[in-house]
Amino acid sequence: MLRVRPPGGFKKSNTAKRREWLKEKTGYQFLDGVPEEPDELKGIIENHVGYVRIPMSVTGPLLIHGTYADGIFYVPLCTLEGTLTLSMTRGLFAMYLSGGIKTVHIKQEISRSPIFIFDDIDKTKMFVNWIEDHYDEIKSAAESTTKHGKLLRIDKYPSQNSIILDFLYDTGEAAGQNMVTIATYIACKYIKEKFEDSSGYRYYLESNFSGDKNPAYKTLLIGRSHQVIASAFVKNKILTRMFRASAREFADGWIQANCGSQMAGVVGSNKHVANALTAIYLATGQDAACVAENALGIMSYEVRNDDDLYVNLTMPSISVGTVGGGTRLKQQKNNLKLMGCTGKNSSKKLAEIICACAMALELSLGGAIASDEFAISHANYGRQ
Repeated sequence: MLRVRPPGGFKKSNTAKRREWLKEKTGYQFLDGVPEEPDELKGIIENHVGYVRIPMSVTGPLLIHGTYADGIFYVPLCTLEGTLTLSMTRGLFAMYLSGGIKTVHIKQEISRSPIFIFDDIDKTKMFVNWIEDHYDEIKSAAESTTKHGKLLRIDKYPSQNSIILDFLYDTGEAAGQNMVTIATYIACKYIKEKFEDSSGYRYYLESNFSGDKNPAYKTLLIGRSHQVIASAFVKNKILTRMFRASAREFADGWIQANCGSQMAGVVGSNKHVANALTAIYLATGQDAACVAENALGIMSYEVRNDDDLYVNLTMPSISVGTVGGGTRLKQQKNNLKLMGCTGKNSSKKLAEIICACAMALELSLGGAIASDEFAISHANYGRQ
């Protein structure tokens, strides 16, 4: 029987064994001569001069029962941090042995937030009413720029003598940052042309209210892009065998970590979901800068049945897509195919996979800290 976890080792022969193992498990074919021709990079990079190679690994098995992701997956990672791949693999395998990870895709909404500024406050209410009365026309203007993006609504936020209009879109399989920028720009042009005010007014396309590439409490509260929740039950016998820590030690350690987070003013409640996000984003062609706004996960541990562990991770913002941008690159496109993240609802599927992997990495680090193995694991695997 072919083993479910990737073979270990750091020798050239071990890499060859892992490549053959992954091909036998998934049919995945590694690409040779991957770098694209420069004329294929338009829309991805300017002033192109070459490539920086980042090592790629694979983690798994991820057993997931989700809204869009269902089955066993092996996930590519690009990282320069020793221990990360092994740690995520340990977390995933523990939850695989316990029956897998449940995920729920809540919604997909990404925003762009222009601000309209008037000479005085007396025009703001009139402007809000006009936006509501002409929503259908504004929606048509915005959607005229894209085949796939759909304007869901426009939320209005009065502030002093100005109004922030929060345009919220469903961007389909695209991450959609550029899509919503262009769509909102055309919508604002329509508003500026049609809404008449004798005293005059001005607007700026982005007020920074959207939280784009910023850690924001607004994002934590209502989400931005994909919002996903993951959970798993992990049996105590697995915890003590694989992590050398009990469910109660996990839970107590997390109570203390939450206290530290509160004192430090950390936005969110997790130890390092940014590690999982960055590694998968680089491997699948995502905008890695979005980690700044996406690393807001809320993690929790709860003791169940006296000694088992119930694990939850809520991620209100996962800004990913399976078309456009860096997903066009050959290796990144191949990595998406490895996980079956192509076609309809594939961006939602990818978001669920990412949330599950982030929770696995959190679980493993929680165990390393509870068992006081955090430092020694980095000494063994995080340096030469």
